[in-house]
Amino acid sequence: MTKSTITIDVHLDDKRVPENINWSATDSTAENARQAKAMMLSFWDGNDKSALRVDLWTKDMMVDEMADFYYQTFMTMADSFERSTHQAELVNSMKQFAQDFYKRFQEIQMEQNKA
Repeated sequence: MTKSTITIDVHLDDKRVPENINWSATDSTAENARQAKAMMLSFWDGNDKSALRVDLWTKDMMVDEMADFYYQTFMTMADSFERSTHQAELVNSMKQFAQDFYKRFQEIQMEQNKA
């Protein structure tokens, strides 16, 4: 059996707000740890039938970056769901939601910029 390790280091300020998120993986081709402004980590607890999550973002993460991050996460969740279930109709619904979400975000941003 092969083992792969992912390490996540979160540096906090004095109020415990993330300032830096760095990660590395033993199977990565990157020589140094990579920086991230946000992360979502989910585990499925089969015994409790519940999702356990860690969602973090740094204080310099911009709102538009967060919207991009969510849009891309929704799309990749849909891709993963398709690979694992082959439920094309539900996958299309998830992707349509992601597109609608992002379009609505952009509309709200435009409205706020006009004000």
